[in-house]
Amino acid sequence: MSTLAGRHIVLGVSGGIAAYKSVELCRRLVEAGAHVAPVMTPDARRFIGEVTLSALASEPVHTSLWDDDEPIPHTVLGQRADLVVVAPATARVIAAYAAGLSSDLLVATLLATRAPVLVCPAMHTEMWEHPSTRDNLATLRRRGVHVLEPESGRLAGGDVGTGRLADPGRIAAEIERILSPGDLDGTRVVVTAGGTREPIDAVRVVTNRSSGRQGHALAEEAVARGAKVTLVTTAALPAPATAEVVRVETAAQMLAAVRAAMRDADVLVMAAAVADVRPADAAGGKLHKDPSTGRIAALDALRMEPTVDVLADAATSRRPGQVLVGFAAETPGDASTLADLARAKLARKGVDLVVANDVSRADAGFEVATNEVVIVSAGGATHVARRDKRAIAAAVWDSVSAVRRGADPHQTRPDPDGGAR
Repeated sequence: MSTLAGRHIVLGVSGGIAAYKSVELCRRLVEAGAHVAPVMTPDARRFIGEVTLSALASEPVHTSLWDDDEPIPHTVLGQRADLVVVAPATARVIAAYAAGLSSDLLVATLLATRAPVLVCPAMHTEMWEHPSTRDNLATLRRRGVHVLEPESGRLAGGDVGTGRLADPGRIAAEIERILSPGDLDGTRVVVTAGGTREPIDAVRVVTNRSSGRQGHALAEEAVARGAKVTLVTTAALPAPATAEVVRVETAAQMLAAVRAAMRDADVLVMAAAVADVRPADAAGGKLHKDPSTGRIAALDALRMEPTVDVLADAATSRRPGQVLVGFAAETPGDASTLADLARAKLARKGVDLVVANDVSRADAGFEVATNEVVIVSAGGATHVARRDKRAIAAAVWDSVSAVRRGADPHQTRPDPDGGAR
């Protein structure tokens, strides 16, 4: 029996040319046994007729907060939904949802539900790449909303680029995945995030450029897949509501937190950028310049010492069945060299997976919302092209799940870039 059989799905349709694809999506969901309640925005009705969706869905189309048979239609729709999907989701609806502006029945329903929400954007490339759209989607992802990114190809008006609504079959498969038991259900996961800060004195530190965004995205994705997450982080970023958050600053504090959390953990994903060295003799107060020279003598003579390698420490004390994932921030110049560096780290650390990225790029890695990585295991390497960090996190957890099943992650799932893994 289909996972969708008997499930109540609210199908939201907003006003874009891709609205015609919602008809095929509705048909697929109903044929899979789902009860589909369609909700159309006023602009969606300019592209497809209500009669079409009403004929294919499980109940008539809902279009207004004021003209429905139910006195409070958005709460009724939201409360009975097992999932709400918006396909297509225009830039306007995404912005309204992120800002909490319930100006129509669809956005009001999104705000009134506690069910999982899947947003499927569709718009021209310029709108898709606009910072406001990217920020609104990042906000929704932080709140646990699932986002199925658009595809590249021919757009309305003859343009070619990224912004096509995902294929209805792909959307239906994503709905089924969300409503299926998560592949990390019951898994105890430790994720580290951010760059450690090693004190020189009371005001100065040795640190790095890691923002913590990728680690937090990994924690968010793990929670969405059903994991029990402990997030050890140096970053002042929002964290998933159900995660146990341990705030740390130094490498020593991170080491202690990871050791404690790993006693009961099934997986460690070491996304944090831990300082390799620290000042051997940190001053208790602020060091001051010599007025005559303008120099700080203690800094001229600053002596550094190595920190404990947190990932290697976890590898030496791992229990049978624990999965360890390391990250490698490199500046190789090409993808093949990046994969070689990742393989070397995999062997050196004794872990199951290494995720490497080129941090010399301005559009991926440190301090930006996107990343591009190579995931390496003993069985091979996979290149995951540039995308937002939550999507990178999904690719990493796909590989982790394969390892936990005892499989080669490069042979058990489709490559996000279209090839075999």
